[in-house]
Amino acid sequence: MAEFGDLLSALGEFGRFQKLLMLLLSLPLLLNPFQMIAQVFMVVEVPHHCDTSWVRTVGPNLTEEEQLNLTLPRGADGEFEQCSMYSPVDWDLDSIMAYGLNDTQKCSSGWVYPSEQPPSLLTEFDLVCDRAVLNDVSQSVYMAGLLIGAMIFGILSDRIGRRPVLLICILIQSVFGLGIAFVPHFYVYMAFRCVVASAVSGIMITVVSLVTEWVGVSYRPKAVLIAHTSFAIGQMMVAGLSYGIRNWRLLEIAGSAPMFALFFYIWVLPESARWLVTKGRIEEAKKVLQKAAAINKRSLSPGLLEQLKPEQEVKSGSFLDLFRKDLRKVTLIMSCVWFADSIVYYGLSLSVTDFGLDIYLTQLAFGAVEFPARISCIFLLDWFGRKKVQGILLLLAGLMSLILTGIPEDQPVAITVLAIIGKFTATATFSTSYVYAAELFPTIVRQTGVGLCSTMARVAGILAPLIIPLDQYHRAIPMAIFGSIPVVVALSCILLPETKGVDLADDTGKDQTPDEEQKTGEFF
Repeated sequence: MAEFGDLLSALGEFGRFQKLLMLLLSLPLLLNPFQMIAQVFMVVEVPHHCDTSWVRTVGPNLTEEEQLNLTLPRGADGEFEQCSMYSPVDWDLDSIMAYGLNDTQKCSSGWVYPSEQPPSLLTEFDLVCDRAVLNDVSQSVYMAGLLIGAMIFGILSDRIGRRPVLLICILIQSVFGLGIAFVPHFYVYMAFRCVVASAVSGIMITVVSLVTEWVGVSYRPKAVLIAHTSFAIGQMMVAGLSYGIRNWRLLEIAGSAPMFALFFYIWVLPESARWLVTKGRIEEAKKVLQKAAAINKRSLSPGLLEQLKPEQEVKSGSFLDLFRKDLRKVTLIMSCVWFADSIVYYGLSLSVTDFGLDIYLTQLAFGAVEFPARISCIFLLDWFGRKKVQGILLLLAGLMSLILTGIPEDQPVAITVLAIIGKFTATATFSTSYVYAAELFPTIVRQTGVGLCSTMARVAGILAPLIIPLDQYHRAIPMAIFGSIPVVVALSCILLPETKGVDLADDTGKDQTPDEEQKTGEFF
């Protein structure tokens, strides 16, 4: 009976077929950052004040300056208050000018923004004053969508296959992403973003499994991380696109419409042959393997293909398998690792407007630093193995965030530099987690396991935007939280097994998991 690894060796572990597959899977990852990050540029703070046009009924000839002086209170800095106004009265204009107005209230008729300001989420849906919190709520709703997608598409991919799930997610992201540009209300906007996020999550975890299952042991980190570099390029593209298009609806169309170009995947995207074998669909697996071999200009002998059989009775993995004796420790620790990855990654990413420098340049730098971060992981994982790299990078990401808490606010350059270093290590540890998790979980529950880890990451993603407003109590609180969690979780990586050079397990049998002797005590 032939092992699947023998077939991969025969058709080529990293040939032309795998490189073309990586290119195909890189394209949706190139477009995903827009859905994750673009909102940051749609809610840039602009000057605003309460709409006090009520006074025009009694003073139609008032200049704008006179109107504001009569109807808006001033703060301690001498500037007009942005979130309060004098209460309207039924007096005539002479009485108002003679006695003035004293009672104040919150804005009751909306707000006024600079007339030259292009339409943005902030100005169109009044995300200011008491409604400003809706921006953070929206980001948390998006993260909730990522969580839902990880839960649904992770399990679904193990049941119906990698290919159909990826195609479904591309369709959902295309339709609802474009639909966001035409929403009439902010709550509809949040609902559509939630649906898009579920598709984004499904794409991200499915790409990892599909790439991992088609390449040889020694090429797994390279394949996954090179595919992920397109995500870094996508982040830089978001900064440029957002700088050039300030109208939020046009920006949404420009960022979402290209996804429709990926519909040709219906004809060219292959299913995972390894997954087909575990499901007992041997004839389909043979056809896909022969096609891959032909593209790689290799040939598979009929005898080798005839030996291709499931290693034991065909069975489906279940969610409960993740918590059985052989996988329980891996499942719990990796779930915590992904939570920590996400809390520090999104904590830094969503704080881009708080670092004191131009947000477009900062986002460009954030995207640029992700490229070397992901590429460096290829070499780090090859040199030092998964366990050491995962633990050390997670520890460094946490320490960078903790150091930020002690930097004065009047040092924006120092804060931004440290934040970029933190983003480098956070990106690297997140990328390592994708490779590590895909190697730790057996094929029949790989998507379920990665989906559970991704779910924990999305829980952290939901919490991150809600933690950021805590800076109103003390500016150091958010970064202290974002930094302390990774530092604590990094220590638990010592208990994980090393998967460097170990072939992928196909089922949850004890003999299929990574070598038990490597599980502990080999960190240093």
